[in-house]
Amino acid sequence: MKSASPRGCARGAVVGALIALCLVDVLSAQDSGYSAWRPVAVLAVGLTALLWPAARRPGWLTPQLRTAVPALVSLLYTASALVSDRAAPFGPGEVAVLLSLLFVAVRHCPPRWAVVCGLLDLAAVLTQPARDFRQLSNGEGPAYVLVSLVLAGLVASLAAYLRSLDYRRTVAVADTRREERLAIAADLHDFVAHHVTGILVQTQMARMMATTQPEDLDPVLAGIEGAATEALASMRRTVGVLRDSDGAEADRRPVGDLAGIEELTERFASPVQKVALDRAGVPDDLPHEVQAAAFRVVQEALTNVRRHAADATEVTVRLALDGDRLTVSVTDDGRGGTQLPDAAHGGGFGLVGLKERVTALGGELTAGPRAGSGWEIRAAFPLPAG
Repeated sequence: MKSASPRGCARGAVVGALIALCLVDVLSAQDSGYSAWRPVAVLAVGLTALLWPAARRPGWLTPQLRTAVPALVSLLYTASALVSDRAAPFGPGEVAVLLSLLFVAVRHCPPRWAVVCGLLDLAAVLTQPARDFRQLSNGEGPAYVLVSLVLAGLVASLAAYLRSLDYRRTVAVADTRREERLAIAADLHDFVAHHVTGILVQTQMARMMATTQPEDLDPVLAGIEGAATEALASMRRTVGVLRDSDGAEADRRPVGDLAGIEELTERFASPVQKVALDRAGVPDDLPHEVQAAAFRVVQEALTNVRRHAADATEVTVRLALDGDRLTVSVTDDGRGGTQLPDAAHGGGFGLVGLKERVTALGGELTAGPRAGSGWEIRAAFPLPAG
């Protein structure tokens, strides 16, 4: 039986406390002799907007609609109490719901709507004492407004801080993807340059043979055709990821290959960390972009072992052909121990760029814990026919 995660338990506790506070509001309204249907309607609208599961939320239920409508219903409830000249109760449940909706408005609404919806939720909270004239007369109203302003300020500040973190992460991920696309552009240059150079050499050879050995031209022309076909295939498989390139010149990096993986694993091994490489049956003539991507998968995985699993004693790098796919996997037996300082852990976007590269070639990348202990990164690349 799977145990609940701490995050799920905390969320359940918060939801339970919120519902309990709403029940306090309803019971308080009944004890005061006031009809409970209005508080129930206000609380039902607020809880529905707040607790509707994100996975089942329809597209029209936007954050601005979720936060504005309950606030307007609460303001309408307050206005009806003023018009009827009859005191209406209010309690902690409605305040908690509106403050939660204020948090949603500030963090998730579009910038302009965040201000409008946040002010509506704040106004709904601050005007609640107007429903009960007795509290206004004995001086409790100003104290309530002051406490509500402090709570609303804390909630809005926390939401704004988390929103800024979301924005910074979005920018960081976008920058990582752009840098990876520029790196792929440099790799694409190397792929195509390799084939074009072969075409040039064989074309010069064909010109010389045209007058001396015309009967032997066919193999040379076939080689030119094959090199041109492979160059065009490389371009088709990788140029799609360069859609948003801004034209900035990318830093040139050496392109890894399967032989480079062997050197990489040999350099990584140490007296305390053994690295085993298994690439039985994998030829050296795979497409250059696939070899480069496989090299990057192994490079990133070994880097993550060094950063996050310094206690690992055995690392296994395996390359295998599975039909028309190349599978690359890197596993370790570490438990997450590391001796690196926090500043050396990086920003956590290495896998983002790696997934961008793998999916650009039509492949799939997965990363996660192994059964028992350790971690595994696995990538599968489709290979062209033939």
